[in-house]
Amino acid sequence: MNAPLIDPFARAITYLRVSVTDRCDFRCVYCMSENMTFLPKKELLTLEELDLLCSSFIKMGVQKLRITGGEPLVRRGIMTFFESMTRHLDSGALKELTLTTNGSQLEKYADALFAAGVRRVNISLDTLDDDKFARVTRWGRLPQVLRGIDAAQKAGLRVKINAVALKDFNEAELPAITRWCAERDLDLTWIEVMPMGEDMGDENRIGQFWSLKDVRAEYENHYTVTDLAERTGGPARYVRLEETGQKIGFITPLSHNFCESCNRVRITCTGEIYTCLGQEGSADLRAPLRASQDGTELLEQAIRAAIGDKPKGHDFDYSRQQVGGTITRHMSHTGG
Repeated sequence: MNAPLIDPFARAITYLRVSVTDRCDFRCVYCMSENMTFLPKKELLTLEELDLLCSSFIKMGVQKLRITGGEPLVRRGIMTFFESMTRHLDSGALKELTLTTNGSQLEKYADALFAAGVRRVNISLDTLDDDKFARVTRWGRLPQVLRGIDAAQKAGLRVKINAVALKDFNEAELPAITRWCAERDLDLTWIEVMPMGEDMGDENRIGQFWSLKDVRAEYENHYTVTDLAERTGGPARYVRLEETGQKIGFITPLSHNFCESCNRVRITCTGEIYTCLGQEGSADLRAPLRASQDGTELLEQAIRAAIGDKPKGHDFDYSRQQVGGTITRHMSHTGG
């Protein structure tokens, strides 16, 4: 059970991203449709099953656990799960417990998250303009998120802002977002929009795509940009803006994919494992999890079989003004 997870391309799997719900209080345009049909609650893994699943991965060498959704903090009772994971931090088996959130619930939960051992959170925020924020999130309100960021920092959490680079939407805001993050001591990572969601439309996706090569070029017009060798266990590559000392991250699944160093897998809230975000292939872990009293033996076999099928990389492609490698499931299905 304790043998490490190694995929067919000799990559050690040390990073697990687990979705605890497909539900969200926002409807971001690049993540889900406005009129989503969510899963019946009975199909979701229970919090106890999520504990057993994550604990099994940790025994097999996972050192970083990120909780995602949907919006993870809208799941009822979710803090009991975070609190149960604290034991793995205390033992040293788990090096980091963190989450990606839209920030809407952080005003309520920031202190409890810190008490459970969370030290960093990623907050999705694509614009500082109230009207544009409401438009891109459909249901979100910027002041609520800003209060959440305040609460997170006050609680002692390190905050990283994840901004999806959207052409003709937040291009002009790059200087303002960068300055705002510098003033508030927030890390900032830009992410390329990915072709996920069957009802999004290829033409729309191409229209949204703003290559991070162009984002970097825009930074170089205003700053001295230095590449950093730093890695945080995820897919981001980092640079430093010498004039401000800021660290800026770039997640580039399309313009420069990072598959060769992929160390992560994703679990959906129903127990599907996706070993590649950009491939449709998945395996079911819920059935083996529930098939025996403690779930461990059959679950271990299923996990190792899934890792054994992990592909070399994804096929996302926006070249020739056509979307290649399109994934029909919404980002919220797999987990952000």
